[in-house]
Amino acid sequence: MFRRKVIRFIEEKKMFSFSDKVLVALSGGADSVALLRVLLQAGYTCVAAHCNFHLRGEESCRDEAFVRDLCGRLQVPLHVTHFDTEGYASVHGVSIEMAARELRYAWFEEVRTAEKAKVVAVAHHRDDSVETFLLNLVRGTGINGLKGMMAVNGTVVRPLLEVSRKEILEYLQALGQDYMTDSTNLADEFTRNKLRLDVIPLLEEINPSVPEAISETARRLADVERVYRKGVSEACARVTTGEGKYSIAGILSEVSPQAVLFELLHPYGFNASQLKDIGRSLETESGRRFYSDGYVLLRDRDSLLLRRKEELQAVKTFRLCSSVMLRGAGFELPKDPQTAYLDADAVKGELTLRRWESGDRFVPFGMKGFKKVRDYLRDRKFSLFEKENQYVVCEGENIVWLVNERTDNRYRVTDNTRRILVLRVSEGE
Repeated sequence: MFRRKVIRFIEEKKMFSFSDKVLVALSGGADSVALLRVLLQAGYTCVAAHCNFHLRGEESCRDEAFVRDLCGRLQVPLHVTHFDTEGYASVHGVSIEMAARELRYAWFEEVRTAEKAKVVAVAHHRDDSVETFLLNLVRGTGINGLKGMMAVNGTVVRPLLEVSRKEILEYLQALGQDYMTDSTNLADEFTRNKLRLDVIPLLEEINPSVPEAISETARRLADVERVYRKGVSEACARVTTGEGKYSIAGILSEVSPQAVLFELLHPYGFNASQLKDIGRSLETESGRRFYSDGYVLLRDRDSLLLRRKEELQAVKTFRLCSSVMLRGAGFELPKDPQTAYLDADAVKGELTLRRWESGDRFVPFGMKGFKKVRDYLRDRKFSLFEKENQYVVCEGENIVWLVNERTDNRYRVTDNTRRILVLRVSEGE
């Protein structure tokens, strides 16, 4: 029954076929030993891989010796590696658990490639998936964290996800197969063991079938997540109006604006609390900024604007380039906002380049009266990011050119102009 159940699940999830080679992650514990034995019994071609993390002293060496003996008796090719797990964790600033995970999966992939195996089979079972569900629920998560473990995740497969720990132990007992026991799994030390030893037994007092019930719920949520992912992906595309630019009205018109914000901004490091504040800001004041480790989000009029911090903090220098040309017959003023054409004789003093300041005003080309630069930029719907990077070219206190936007009408080229001053601003010293 156990073997049929596992084979049926492998075939249902299209994990691998009998013609494929399977790399089995073999720790020596009950779960991985059962995985290797059932795959061999079913007729699959297996290669084993064992990691010695040197975290449990003599137990680590004991487990390695057991695995070597088991694979020798079963005539299964075995790869063994040793890791300085604590050293890796210290260097990379991660927990011991995360260090072990990163090390083993990277090495498994190396071995899989070298062996030309189709997949890496790991021995997570139904109870592990239930624990993951509860752990994510306790910590707080979205729908993605409530779908349990994935049966297939790239080249990593989990053939035992439909069977319980109890079924695994009964299978090994029927075979007369021994296995190694990790002493840390018997102690109430880690969060998962809290769930396994304390929480789940309490839940089973309410519903003896709670593992099956949670597992079924996780499967349903996995289907729901696929529908959600498709819908929210389409919503994100609808509200994106440019690179790092999102329509506020578009976000508010979606069925769940907060879900759209989460999918748009969570990948850039904005946490749940910030996302709530961002959501509240959509219907309030413009100009608010929100910061993650690497990004700045600006709530600007009708849009949310996302920029890299390093892009905004970069110190840029600009230089003013000028030249004078004689006006020839039939000269027509080019329409190029990045180049200013002025009456050279109207410019009496030295020209300077600076950022615009509050109170600056000029006479925009084609107009007669003064207009504040602030009002001009507002009318042009400049974002705060763009305003902060706006420069002007001045003759004394007079602005002659709002760079890359508009020249001052007092310095315009007229029919009487004989010499034309050509100005450009370029990045650099």
